[in-house]
Amino acid sequence: MQRKMRPAILMIRKMAGSGVEPQILVQYLVLRKDLSQAPFSWPTGALVAQACHAATAALHLHRDHPHTAAYLRELGRMRKVVLEAADETTLKELAETLQQKNVDHTLWLEQPENIATCIALRPYPKEEVSQYLKKFRLFK
Repeated sequence: MQRKMRPAILMIRKMAGSGVEPQILVQYLVLRKDLSQAPFSWPTGALVAQACHAATAALHLHRDHPHTAAYLRELGRMRKVVLEAADETTLKELAETLQQKNVDHTLWLEQPENIATCIALRPYPKEEVSQYLKKFRLFK
């Protein structure tokens, strides 16, 4: 009995056979670094929760986009990159830039304080959005 392969795997195999590189989708998150430092001093778990909220919201809001659908079909192959923004002002400036460039994203606001904590993009091919994120470092 032959096992049926999912269309995404077939597409990747066809692309590999044709010499075309498969498209790698990445979900970028930009988290505020200052929240982990005084005077805020949020615990690591609270920061992780903010990134999770933003990522989940972005995936849900853009669930019908073909990139999101492809990203979710291969759960074991998901790629996320978490970058850091210095503060709330920097995060909001990035959100404005992304909006002007028509880059799909979610700016997560922690409630009830209405504090901007994290931006999550929907899954994108790395080369489509990396130019807007170059000034942000990997979150440490």
